This record gives sequence, C-alpha cells and structure tokens, in this order.
Amino acid sequence: MLVCAQAGEVNTGATDPLPEIAAAVSEHGRAWLHVDGAFGLWAAASPELRSLVAGAELADSWASDAHKWLNVPYDCGLAIVRDPAALAAALGKNAAYLPASDQRDPFTFTPEASRRARALPVYAALRSLGRRGVAELVERCCVLARLAAAELGRDGAVVLLNDVVLNQVLFRVPGVSPAAVVDAVQRDGTCWLGGTSWQGEPAIRFSVSNWSTTEDDIRRSAAAISAAIGAVRAG
Repeated sequence: MLVCAQAGEVNTGATDPLPEIAAAVSEHGRAWLHVDGAFGLWAAASPELRSLVAGAELADSWASDAHKWLNVPYDCGLAIVRDPAALAAALGKNAAYLPASDQRDPFTFTPEASRRARALPVYAALRSLGRRGVAELVERCCVLARLAAAELGRDGAVVLLNDVVLNQVLFRVPGVSPAAVVDAVQRDGTCWLGGTSWQGEPAIRFSVSNWSTTEDDIRRSAAAISAAIGAVRAG
C-alpha cells in the first residue's frame, strides 16, 4: 500500500496531519508513506514554520522542487528516499554497456541515464544561502503572501479561499471568469498568475517564491489584479 500525503498543498499551502497519517501507516507493516512537498518541505528550514510540516521525518520518501523556492533552473526536482536500496531497486538499470562500480552511480537513482548536471545549481544555491538564508527566504515569502492576501481582500472584490499559512494565496472573483482575469493580468505584465480548480470550481492562484520579490512588488501586483478585475467587469 502506498499512502501519499501533502506538505504544502500547491493551491493553499496546507499540510495534511502527517503524524496521524504516519501512525496509521505504521499499523500496516508493508505500507509506504510518501510526502509530496513541492513547496511545503522547505518550511522545515525555518524555526518559525517547521511545525507546519511536523511528521514529515516519519515518511519513507519525499518529493520536492528546488526550482520553486531555491530559484534554480526549472526542471530541478528532488526525490529523497529513506532506503537507498529500495530506490535503486526501482530505478536501477543493468546492461553490458553500463558496468557496475563500487561508487555511487547516479543513473542507479534516477529514471534518466543521460541528463545535465541539475544538482550543481542546487548545491550552489544551498551553499550560497546556507541554512539561515533558506529559512529567511521561506519566511520572507510567507510574510509577502500574507500581505498579498490583505491587499487583494482590501476592497472586497475577491473572495479568499484559504488561510495563508505558507506562500500561496487562493481566490475567486464573484461573477467574473478567473481565466479572463488571469489573461488580463498576464497581458499587463506586472506579475504572473495561474489558474487552477478548487472544490470543482475555477480559481486563481497567487504564489510568492522569488528571492527578489519586495513589498512594493506585492502592492503593485495587487493593484494590477484589481485593475484587471475592473477591466474584465467593464467588458
């Protein structure tokens, strides 16, 4: 049995109750607990936020993205597995032209035998930022997301759909097509928004993850979104 839990759901930033899920999984000796933490696992770097992802350390595997909060090139995904033998058994390859060695062969731990050195920019970012730098980056983005929610909700034009616990703000605009608002904002160019679906209905997702984003950027973005809503309403 495979149980997949979320740490920092990509629309809302919410995390499943990981300790309770891990306890339930442990009752089934052959169950595997995986935590999808594309955004949320980075909260563990912050003393202020790590309680949000408590229990992730009990999982058998994690997945996360370095191309989000670490701001490295786009296709830098991370898979961390407690048992390296299990990972190698799932992904390892054998062929006459792929001789085994007593070293750690990267192709044994990924689905690709040929790829660029994605690990290098991740290593460079982590060495440059350090533990405190990663924590400060995560904390700053979360503060800015709360500011974005406050700015967007100021005039009552949008309905906020989530408690902003990390860096995600999810909202709808009553009576207005989310796709039209997203298109108008993207054509304006002040910021980038993404459309999504929440509880079966279209919604808009505002995510803060860039290291260079400032409070002024957030206020300008909220103003641009408000202007786009007004333009869409005006037809």
